[in-house]
Amino acid sequence: MLAVALAGGVFLGATMFGGNTNLSQVIKGVDKIKEILMYVDRDYVDKVNTEELVDYSIEKMLEKLDPHTVYIPPKDITMARSQLEGDFDGIGIEFNIFKDTVYVVAPLSGGPSEAVGLQTGDKIVSVDGVAMTGDKVDNAFVFGKLRGRRGSQVKLGIVRKGSKESKYFTVTRDKIPQYSIDATYMVDAQTGYIRVNRFAANTYEEFKSALSDLKGQGLKRLVLDLRGNPGGYMDRATNMADELIGGDRLIVYTDGKDTRYDQQTKANKNGLFEKGGVVVLVDEGSASASEIVAGALQDNDRALLVGRRTFGKGLVQMPITLSDGSELRLTISRYFTPSGRSIQKPYSAAKGEEYEMDLEKRYEHGEYFHADSIKFNDSLKYKTVGGRQVYGGGGIMPDVFVPRDTSMMSPYLYALWNDGVIREYALNYYNDNRKNLEKTPFQEYKNNFNVSDKILKEIVDEATREGVKFREKEFDRSREYIRTQTKALIARSIFQKNSAKGRNNEYYQIMASTDEVYLQALKHLDWAEDIERGNFSKISNK
Repeated sequence: MLAVALAGGVFLGATMFGGNTNLSQVIKGVDKIKEILMYVDRDYVDKVNTEELVDYSIEKMLEKLDPHTVYIPPKDITMARSQLEGDFDGIGIEFNIFKDTVYVVAPLSGGPSEAVGLQTGDKIVSVDGVAMTGDKVDNAFVFGKLRGRRGSQVKLGIVRKGSKESKYFTVTRDKIPQYSIDATYMVDAQTGYIRVNRFAANTYEEFKSALSDLKGQGLKRLVLDLRGNPGGYMDRATNMADELIGGDRLIVYTDGKDTRYDQQTKANKNGLFEKGGVVVLVDEGSASASEIVAGALQDNDRALLVGRRTFGKGLVQMPITLSDGSELRLTISRYFTPSGRSIQKPYSAAKGEEYEMDLEKRYEHGEYFHADSIKFNDSLKYKTVGGRQVYGGGGIMPDVFVPRDTSMMSPYLYALWNDGVIREYALNYYNDNRKNLEKTPFQEYKNNFNVSDKILKEIVDEATREGVKFREKEFDRSREYIRTQTKALIARSIFQKNSAKGRNNEYYQIMASTDEVYLQALKHLDWAEDIERGNFSKISNK
């Protein structure tokens, strides 16, 4: 999980050997490593790549510290940083890999690919003469071919539906914005929904814009969805929380060995939505900056949390660029919520594998399905501002536990997902019926479009051709989910290009009918409003 936590310039100018570090011991250790490398390079029986040995030794050394201190080699740094940048240079498409072939899911609105005429459903068969088919084609390979310096050109070989001949398009790469808000819409006349997928460079500005748009539509109650959000920049998270928390209340504080990295962050602005009920959706994929927001809103009695216990990533990393362009992300402090809870779940440097398997263990212990499976340490009890009881010990436990809904899941459905069958069928259906579909307003589509049994049979037939064995009982179990997702994916192809800032509002509105955490959140909005008013008569579902 990419959960880098930065603190908005606090770390600029930090020195490598400040504080009480024993410099002579460090130099002695460096000399020993240098000596060994020289002997290996000069005298070892076989030829060796000393650079690879150095990278390996650094990675192994850091494993003795904590799970989130990491070394990133120069070749990987661009990809690692791109997840948190506000934009990148590229051709501006969303793509999907199906049957070892790259398909255009959608050219991004206003981007260079749309400008030259690329269309949804186009197959990219070559890039600058290099074939884009076969086992070598994965996300990293495609990124490497399509991204590049702004102003540079790339020649794409395209096969369009209904034609066997390749067409060629020359695309000039440009600045492509990345968006961290997947959806923002009004659920009803007073309830708004915002889904945030990460805390990147532009997240706070996106959030303010989304919140302002919803207020203009009558927002009185907010559902903030942070499920699956792995985190990112700390200051974007605290700024977001500040838009919802009034006064000068504490949002988060950090504590490290070196007091340079200790800080308190408090609310300090007049936020856009400091009054009104707030429900925050969280799950085991909500980490780091997501947990800062969730913990701050819960501890300040500003929101009701609904879902499952969060990941438990509460270590702060400082990014240090090394001389060869590689990067060290060094843990320098811990996060604590306003009540004093440490967000970080327990770990042992000697048992890194156990830490990595934590989410799987939660599944095995039944935590995803039964709140009683979660055991709290009585010595880690804390109180919110209003006196509600919360627990430390790793992650943020929601006020309302909602078990993972597996009633419609089946091995057959997973096989359809793994082979991309539903996504591919929806893309082809849209292309075959584009003219009629694009004439239909969303509300009419949502209310009247039906994924018929005929469509389901075509999906099954396509899956069978792809080697997915039909299992009738499993299909019957997943039938309604397949209907809903097919309808949602077709809607995405129809309406996304008309959505502002890359949002998939229509997709999420249709999928909401199968989303139990979302449905429970809507049922508990009155409770969220009670909490905001200081009425704590209900007992938290711990």
